[in-house]
Amino acid sequence: MSKPLIGVTTYLDQARWGVWDLPAALLPAAYPRLVQAGGGHAVMLPPDAPSAAAAVVARLDALVVAGGADVEPVRYGAAPDPRTGPPAPERDAWELALIEAAIGSGTPLLGICRGMQLLNVALGGTLVQHLDGHVESVGVIGRHTVKPVPGTLYATLVPDAASVPTYHHQAVERLGKGLAPSAYAEDGTVEAVELPSPGWTLGVQWHPEMGEDLRVMRGLVAAARARRV
Repeated sequence: MSKPLIGVTTYLDQARWGVWDLPAALLPAAYPRLVQAGGGHAVMLPPDAPSAAAAVVARLDALVVAGGADVEPVRYGAAPDPRTGPPAPERDAWELALIEAAIGSGTPLLGICRGMQLLNVALGGTLVQHLDGHVESVGVIGRHTVKPVPGTLYATLVPDAASVPTYHHQAVERLGKGLAPSAYAEDGTVEAVELPSPGWTLGVQWHPEMGEDLRVMRGLVAAARARRV
């Protein structure tokens, strides 16, 4: 059987390489490497018309919504905090449509950092706009321990407390409809959320692409293979 095709969302930003300084669809190489190490083929999904999301998801075996800019607070009915970063409205619209399509079709879905927050917002949840203690310093990935909630999907993948790579200053506040917390940081911050089976929908607040632990990605790839069968 061929490897599952895993779509990964991208940034849309100004970038410089070689002699060029142009708008670019960007994705840190750690994301496709994580997918490849977990047993899948990675394809980049730059922002597109939200109306195209269902057709795109229909061609994938699984979807990863990557990290990046803060979700625009208007998406969850809040005024922006001064510490909230500049919005990425094209990404928000595209990725919300992808999440809706993936959940609606039963396509396995993994949200990473911003991706977890956007999953929560997509289901009617809200976010804490600034949280101290989860960023070591600007541009530096830190680590902290997360503990799984027994009986959850995440706990079946990672049954014990684990040290994870982290870089975020926002977090889940009110959970979206149907979502259950599946891991917590030691300070009580929700670090993973999921929808109950039969589907496979998981969000993690940390950055598995910046570490060596493949268990979450292997779980996504296994779910993608099972769905194809």
